[in-house]
Amino acid sequence: MGRHGTIAGRKAAQDSKRAAMFTKYAKAITVAAKDGGDPEYNASLRVAIEKAKAISMPNDNIQRAIKKGTGELEGVSYEELSFEGYGAGGVAFIVECLTDNSNRTTSAVRSSFDKHGGNLGTPGCVSYMFSRKGVLIIEKTDEIDEDALMEAALEAGADDMATEEDSFTIYTDPSVYPEVYQALSDAGYVFVEADVEFVPSMESTPTDEKDIKKLKKLVEVLEDNDDVQKVHTNCAIDLYE
Repeated sequence: MGRHGTIAGRKAAQDSKRAAMFTKYAKAITVAAKDGGDPEYNASLRVAIEKAKAISMPNDNIQRAIKKGTGELEGVSYEELSFEGYGAGGVAFIVECLTDNSNRTTSAVRSSFDKHGGNLGTPGCVSYMFSRKGVLIIEKTDEIDEDALMEAALEAGADDMATEEDSFTIYTDPSVYPEVYQALSDAGYVFVEADVEFVPSMESTPTDEKDIKKLKKLVEVLEDNDDVQKVHTNCAIDLYE
């Protein structure tokens, strides 16, 4: 996950990459719909749809992605891939992908690392530095009572909540993430970001400006790849500024 900066920064990044995010979210909906096309009985699909709606993805796009997943419409079969490696300055990376061509994706990800001061490693080479957690981020406003939010989150099954300068971050076990998401959403809370993430248990703080520039470029190039769903790092510096 790494540092993702301020709420304003997150919203700006989402707005600038909305078309690309439609493509990524459509893939996620298609994959989730393979376990059933009714979001009422498929928690993963329900969450994927809510996230797509949060970035104003048209309903026609959402329904088409669901039908591709259930087989009602002809579509491609997506494979989940995960890559681990290091960026400049020894920053750890985990890159999650959904692809219909694993050779193309592997080549593109490897090339991105090579061109921007990093290198891919073997499975497990950096994942020990991360924990898999549900992460739900809510913007801090005068209308939100911190104690009430924490109580609601814990009652829904969350593990913990951290208070940041402009946000509240709720952490859950991945197994109960959909239930916590739904409970807080039903309670009227709106998420800036919500997903199951690799949260770093140990962080890396690069000090060389050249390394930081290479890291930011690597993140940018990876996220511009339609096959890449998520880029996680253990960088203590915001790479999205």
